[in-house]
Amino acid sequence: MDKLQGRVWIFDDNVDTDQILPGYAMAEDASKLAAFAMAGSKVADFAKQVQAGDIIVAGKNFGCGSSREQAPVALKSAGVGMIIANSFARIFRRNSINIGLPVMLADVGAKLQNGEVVSVDLETGEIHTATGVLNGQPLSENVLATIRAGGLINRVRQELNISSGRKS
Repeated sequence: MDKLQGRVWIFDDNVDTDQILPGYAMAEDASKLAAFAMAGSKVADFAKQVQAGDIIVAGKNFGCGSSREQAPVALKSAGVGMIIANSFARIFRRNSINIGLPVMLADVGAKLQNGEVVSVDLETGEIHTATGVLNGQPLSENVLATIRAGGLINRVRQELNISSGRKS
């Protein structure tokens, strides 16, 4: 879980939550949010093209705008494996970690190409490309523990040894 691999999707600075999950999708059931992932962005039909494990790479201030909790849920549900950006809106970053979606700080957008396959080591922050290794900020032990657990609720349940109450 600490190493991820996926195709890169390049986005610019200031990708806001309206681009990630447009307001008109907010009335949809959570199980349908994946179909609206990045529907307000420059990438036509992102939700139909994204593959499990794909990696969004963006510039500054990814996830700015309103504090809609559903925005990272839509991305994760669509198959996005992680997001790498120069910086994140604080609440978007926290919401992503809380649902188990890795987010890493790195200024690498200009060094990567759309569709390029990279592998990322969350512990070291290394981003392995076909031409070499780029460096991002490693995830802290606390964040890694939350990601490994599949999100904050699962982590708390594990630490308190509480069953989810769901039957398999």
